[in-house]
Amino acid sequence: MNAVIVAVVIMLSLSLMRVNVILALFLGALAGGLTGGLNLEETLSAFGAGLGGGASIALSYALLGAFAMAISRSGIPEALAGGIIKQMDKAKENGNPRLIRFGLLGSIMLMAIASQNLIPVHIAFIPILIPPLLSAFSRMQLDRRQVACVITFGLTATYMLFPVGFGNIYLNEILAANLKTNGLDTTGFSMSSAMVIPVIGMFLGMLTAVFITYRKPRTYRIHERTTASTQDTPPVSRKNALITGLAVALALTAQLQTGSMSLGALVGCMTLVIGGVICWRSADDVFVQGMKMMAFCGFIMITAAGFSEVLRTTGAVPQLVNAIGEMIQGNKGLAAFMMLLVGLLVTMGIGSSFSTVPIIATLYVPLGLSLGFSPLAVAALVGTSGALGDAGSPASDSTIGPTAGLNADGQHDHIRDSVIPTFIHYNLPLLVFGWVAAMIL
Repeated sequence: MNAVIVAVVIMLSLSLMRVNVILALFLGALAGGLTGGLNLEETLSAFGAGLGGGASIALSYALLGAFAMAISRSGIPEALAGGIIKQMDKAKENGNPRLIRFGLLGSIMLMAIASQNLIPVHIAFIPILIPPLLSAFSRMQLDRRQVACVITFGLTATYMLFPVGFGNIYLNEILAANLKTNGLDTTGFSMSSAMVIPVIGMFLGMLTAVFITYRKPRTYRIHERTTASTQDTPPVSRKNALITGLAVALALTAQLQTGSMSLGALVGCMTLVIGGVICWRSADDVFVQGMKMMAFCGFIMITAAGFSEVLRTTGAVPQLVNAIGEMIQGNKGLAAFMMLLVGLLVTMGIGSSFSTVPIIATLYVPLGLSLGFSPLAVAALVGTSGALGDAGSPASDSTIGPTAGLNADGQHDHIRDSVIPTFIHYNLPLLVFGWVAAMIL
């Protein structure tokens, strides 16, 4: 059996059986390497070589966690949460609590969308904003799976459709560039036009999650200390508000100028310390707490990089695509479905659509053209195949980010409350609507 299939199936099966995601990734990589013809020493060597690829992302996550914890000491997130709870109580008195619920979800989705383009901080807003709101979610009995689906939609659908910020990186610098490199003529259409139909599928999946699947109330423990702090928070001092705003602005500027989330977070942290929002003597404790909050996410990304390198070393992806080419025998409908399915498998293991496109474009462009797909349809196939699995992968920051915020009080399971809901509501519609796009474009 193909090493990609073996590795991904084992990784997902172990994760569903509540085996730690990091161990599941490691064991899946070992199984994939051995199945792909590598011996144990070669598998471990490839895995170790790949770990360095995730180190930069892990450091970014750790520093973002420290920055988030530092901002929380300013009192601004708690004040925001307190205001939301007060509005929620007023809505209950007026008999219209659903307005607050959907208004809150809509605001979170808009922030997730803005994090990809207008203010391209990616998932950095999640550990800053979400933990102080957990007591409000609990009081509203808001199903956190609903919130996870909303955040993931904002993170993923945005870069798939809008060519700004991270969307410009995915659509133009990665997708369009790799299509052209592999001989596809992309003149006359934009990458966004190729992705409209798949994104419509994701939008319908998001509406299903919010209004049907997870609409019923769900009970969570309400921590009395947290509830009191959000209801009776003292007013935020003007100095703290100004310094915190300056820290966010400088962090964003540093990130945009250098492309480094790590440097941006570091600049933000130092601004809060120098400005007196964080006492110098307690700064170490604050930063360590924040790093702990994001440490698990960082280790998942490091391990996923090793997993990805093992699959690359085996050469199993080209083998899988070649096997599909022999199987389909000119059937365009079957070809489109199988190409999307392979994209799902690869991205579920790697955890990054940005890393998947360069791998599959080399194989999909000539295969798609030989089967008679139009250039626009090939672009839709490659773009959707890359994005498939980003939502719903245990190793994707589109699921790790929401978990980092929603599990701050220990009541949100990464696999069952983030991975499975986003897989069902986004990957399944992407398979269907991606296939439709390939057949009609």
